Amino acid sequence: MNNNFSVLIIEDEKNISNFISKILTSHGYRVITSLSGKEGMYLIASQCPDIILLDLGLPDMDGVDIIRQVRQWSSNPIIVVSARIQENDKVQALDAGADDYITKPFGTSELLARIRTSIRHNNKLNKEAPLFKYPYKAMDLYIDFLNHVITLKGEVIHLTPVEYKIVAYLALNSGKVMTHSSIMKEVWGPYVEEDNKILRVNMANIRRKIEINPAEPKYIFTEVGVGYRMLDDELS
Repeated sequence: MNNNFSVLIIEDEKNISNFISKILTSHGYRVITSLSGKEGMYLIASQCPDIILLDLGLPDMDGVDIIRQVRQWSSNPIIVVSARIQENDKVQALDAGADDYITKPFGTSELLARIRTSIRHNNKLNKEAPLFKYPYKAMDLYIDFLNHVITLKGEVIHLTPVEYKIVAYLALNSGKVMTHSSIMKEVWGPYVEEDNKILRVNMANIRRKIEINPAEPKYIFTEVGVGYRMLDDELS
């Protein structure tokens, strides 16, 4: 599915950069590399890569600052690849505008899958027709955004307006981790208090309605301390 997509790797550890480069090149991606944040920023502006793999701990800039700056003028996917494993680091990067977050060490299959998901999602956002015209389909769950209808195995699932907004937002961003903060601002507005209790209550109700076993979800997964990720859309 790469279609000769270009990937910019901003990573100051040359061994890791070379390792990722070999993986991506062997799968048909065009690879550009940078060992510093400033050079990486220049390459983003001049080369316009289709996707950016970004380390946070660069020698000259913090990766989160790069994300914030890039998001002022570009919506191209940014996947953080970092050794930082603290929940706060993940939340900061995702809230700044990163599309995904992978912790080191990581598997080849995981990296390739995350790249494919980010590219698919970005392509869907960039289609000329309005996003709501494209339904969501994963296993037995189907969402018709145009008519605000959700079905599971062909049966209509009745959600409250708030529950629907949560599910629709996650589905439109399927495959990506959406932070608690981003979900709450999308559903309840920018001035909502930073208290996740109301979100957790609604999520528990949603899972009771769409999951066969809410304790082992198949559609909406919890990223502990960070947010939620919805199963990738099969139609994107």
